[in-house]
Amino acid sequence: MTYGIAGNTAKSELWVQVAALTTWMSSKNIAWCLHAPVARGLAERALLPPELCSTRSTAHLADCCDLILSFGGDGTLLRTAHEVNETRTPILGINIGHVGFLADVEAAHVQHAVERLEMGAYEVDERMALAVNGTHPGWALNDVVVTRAGAAGLIALDVTVDGTALNRYRADGLLVATPTGSTAYSLAVGGPIVMPGSAVVLVSPIASHSLTMRPVVLPSSSVIDVRVYHGPTSCVLALDGRTVASLGVGDIITIRRATHAIRLVTLPGQHYFKTLRNKLAWGVEPQKFT
Repeated sequence: MTYGIAGNTAKSELWVQVAALTTWMSSKNIAWCLHAPVARGLAERALLPPELCSTRSTAHLADCCDLILSFGGDGTLLRTAHEVNETRTPILGINIGHVGFLADVEAAHVQHAVERLEMGAYEVDERMALAVNGTHPGWALNDVVVTRAGAAGLIALDVTVDGTALNRYRADGLLVATPTGSTAYSLAVGGPIVMPGSAVVLVSPIASHSLTMRPVVLPSSSVIDVRVYHGPTSCVLALDGRTVASLGVGDIITIRRATHAIRLVTLPGQHYFKTLRNKLAWGVEPQKFT
């Protein structure tokens, strides 16, 4: 199996971690290649020979490997997922970030993780994505967000589900999330935590004008239309935290389950409940101040 290595090049912790891993993998005759920005950074820092970095470098990582190791946090893994797109290359997140719900393997344990992978001791989870249709097509693994572009004033968004009106949301914006995205922005705006693999979509207002506007859980088969009804400024459309377009009054986006899924690797001992307990400090005694 050939491993592709991607990472957040803005993190100083990346370079020594990847250099040590690739040196170890070479000593074990384990095949590997590098995403081009990572290869350049290793060569510039003289952590690996420039000629080795050059021969192992690729701009299209998903086409050159069987499994990707993504070093960073959840944002890095999301960027890796968009690089993978529809190729179905599985991804294992290696955490050198902070919370890391998706990047679930700590960098200190990466060699042990690769040993497990080499033994075939892993599973692959299919994570649903959301497709956005209209004049600004795209997709998201975590969430689709329509929010105001300016700093002041509410926007009004009309939402229909399978052709039936759901609500006119007067809020800072609206968020449509997958189960994978339920522990990201969706959690911050009051949405529920949802087990991966659940066939649902979450619709949550962002800072709603009315306390009666609460998150709604819909079947993943739903077709959701979001129309900009009113706003003092233009709105922005963001997919997985990346702004992709501006929207004006009357613009409509359609959100449905994507035809492709993103494949995330899990190792023995990893469980979603364990991740929640660790990352959210569930069951930990609160700190006492004196």
